Amino acid sequence: MDQKLQMAGTQSQLEMGSLVVNESLHEFEDESLFSPESVIQKMQPGHISEYGSAPGGFQPGGSKMGKNVVYKSIKTVVFSNKLNVLIPFGPLTILVHILTGHNGLVFLLSLLGIIPLAERLGYATEQLAMYTGPTVGGLLNATFGNATELIIAIYALRNGMIRVVQLSLLGSILSNMLLVLGCAFFCGGLVFYRKEQVFNKASATVNSGLLLMAVMGLLFPAVLHFTHTEVHYGKSELALSRFSSCIMLGVYAAYLFFQLKSRKDPYIPLSEDESQHGENEDDHDETPEIGKWESVIWLLIMTAWISILSEYLVDAIEGTSRAWNIPISFIGVILLPIVGNAAEHAGAIMFAMKDKLDISLGVAIGSSTQISMFGIPFCVVVGWIMGKPMDLNFQLFETATLFITVIVVAFFLQEGSSNYFKGLMLILCYVIVAASFFVHEDRPPEDKSSTP
Repeated sequence: MDQKLQMAGTQSQLEMGSLVVNESLHEFEDESLFSPESVIQKMQPGHISEYGSAPGGFQPGGSKMGKNVVYKSIKTVVFSNKLNVLIPFGPLTILVHILTGHNGLVFLLSLLGIIPLAERLGYATEQLAMYTGPTVGGLLNATFGNATELIIAIYALRNGMIRVVQLSLLGSILSNMLLVLGCAFFCGGLVFYRKEQVFNKASATVNSGLLLMAVMGLLFPAVLHFTHTEVHYGKSELALSRFSSCIMLGVYAAYLFFQLKSRKDPYIPLSEDESQHGENEDDHDETPEIGKWESVIWLLIMTAWISILSEYLVDAIEGTSRAWNIPISFIGVILLPIVGNAAEHAGAIMFAMKDKLDISLGVAIGSSTQISMFGIPFCVVVGWIMGKPMDLNFQLFETATLFITVIVVAFFLQEGSSNYFKGLMLILCYVIVAASFFVHEDRPPEDKSSTP
């Protein structure tokens, strides 16, 4: 009788052991879909001895897992948006440039090719922001959104196209402050039309102050030039621009430290009554669709591809101006930044429609701050290193336009709230600016290259 009981107990233990093995095998199959490291960690020594060494025995499964991850990532990023049907216009731009060299056609095709890439750049940044937090996410969006403008500026500066650099950077600031922010306010206000969206007024005040400082840095060289009060003609203006650029770069570095270290998440969405904003809790529980390093890789790919197409875009500006009978200043200040800022445009609208207006503000105003306090001074310093007379004299008309724009936007941000009507007014202000540059004849500045 005792032997029968022992045999029954042994059989039950064997059955339980087989169940444990089966459960561990199922667990291994589930985990193999995610990461090979977690598979190896969850395997018991008995499993490894049964199936072979971990690196060798599971290498085919790991390669298959890697292919699945790549396929899923491409499917999510490339094939999940209908706007991506415009992506083939990118390679078509290069092909038309090589075969025909028609500047107007190359310009149009590159415009269409950049639009979906910029939208996907905003999507990848939004995914990465879920891992890094709102503060770093807003700065990342502004950084990758402005990478194209900085690459274009350095390329044009190397070829001595100083005026193109100035116009494109100025247009980027105006587009972000009026068009991008206006569309974000307008679309967010339409989605949440029953209430006013709120944002961090303190962060908006800091950015407005930095923009006013940038205006001051651009204003004094222009006034010095047009009042003919330079101590040394052609030298004082350039020396003042280089000195002011170094100061502005130092201030921007201090601003980054202030945002990332001294303050804690200034872009966290505000809510005066949490009980009325249950949807905000759902946004915080939102899970990313792609991994963190996948987001980084896609950001680099999109930025590089946009930069390549932007180079063709810039090269075709002069020919397009003659073919379409459009002033170069209008192309540089209005048309070019609309495409270059498409990433900020799409990202700011997406965040605003999800009631994440602080991130939208960090994208639009943060991008303008970065261009004015980092992009422009950086180009002055790079031109200094290259021996190019790049200065902060953006001419009187352009400087006055920037000054009025900063004042208008500062008034709109002082209340710390937004609605669709404020967005509409900002958009219409941008229309007025666009019309002004359409009838403005850009006269080239006096040549300073002959001045030692």
